[in-house]
Amino acid sequence: MQLTSSHPRTRPISAGHLRAFEAVARHLNFRAAAEELSVTQSAVSRQIQALEDEVGTALFLRHTRAVELTSAGAQLLRAAGSALERIDAAVRQIRQSAGRKSVAITTWASFASMWLIPRLEAFQREHPDIDIRIDASDAALDLSTADVDLALRYAVPQSMPAGSLRLFGEQLTPVASPWLLKTHRIASLDDLARVTLIEAGDAHRTRHLEWLTWQRWLDHFAAPSSSKGATAVPVKSAQATKATKAKFTPQRWLYFNYAHQIVQAALTGQGVALARLPLVAESLASGDLVEPLPQMRLDSPLVYWLVVAPRSVQRPEVKAFCDWLLREAERTRQAIGDVPDPDTVDHID
Repeated sequence: MQLTSSHPRTRPISAGHLRAFEAVARHLNFRAAAEELSVTQSAVSRQIQALEDEVGTALFLRHTRAVELTSAGAQLLRAAGSALERIDAAVRQIRQSAGRKSVAITTWASFASMWLIPRLEAFQREHPDIDIRIDASDAALDLSTADVDLALRYAVPQSMPAGSLRLFGEQLTPVASPWLLKTHRIASLDDLARVTLIEAGDAHRTRHLEWLTWQRWLDHFAAPSSSKGATAVPVKSAQATKATKAKFTPQRWLYFNYAHQIVQAALTGQGVALARLPLVAESLASGDLVEPLPQMRLDSPLVYWLVVAPRSVQRPEVKAFCDWLLREAERTRQAIGDVPDPDTVDHID
């Protein structure tokens, strides 16, 4: 069949016939497609005819005992097949979750893997009837339009919207595995020059994240030239800081993109990481990591936040999750000695 028109068709086709088209294209047989769809063969034939009329060209070559896709039909199948699969998957998920309580969370991958997921079992024990969906992505979703109930974010206070709930702040501190510290004694800044230092490879290119770099930490702390075993102190002199940077060269650098990669490298003894204290508090408490210079913690301006979508704030399951999350955040604040600035807090507990 060849359909022609002096004017190209621009109106979108109706989607009702695509199911019949996909079945025929998959089986290359009208009868088999009709049996799958539980309709008559003539009904399938009429649907394909109507779809070809709408598209404006033949989608199948009809032979005596079989059919064959045209190039146009093959092109449409590539699009329609994947689209129908996504639609079917979405419908299955909707049917499975219909009538169930659920909470959808967006956060970034390192926070999900290092802080949130290890604690989720406790929430699930308390609320076995609430489903949890985590969207771990570096992209910040718009809570007014995205299909999520709350966001866990990491930002300076002035960038957060009104109503954001402060979970905890952070300090940066060197951490290492106990096995590395058995062979490399680290009691001062000078000792760090004899080991591998691990840090975020892209922090220098991102505003505010430069606080996570060893260079920022070194700018703040310096050891006196005669500091064999001496405690490092903050440097007030710019000349002293410049001299410290010039003479400080570690054994080697090791860079990663994500915080959980940095900590994993430290856990396996590959070097000393400059870690975010809230994300390693559990590892320090268990002894899997050691803080060799606890007197040299550096305050960071970045804060961890909870933001609840306005449309979700009154749902009981979302309230239950937020209450649990704030209790967990309080435990983290106690573990790291975090005392928040009241001017940056809308609500803590």
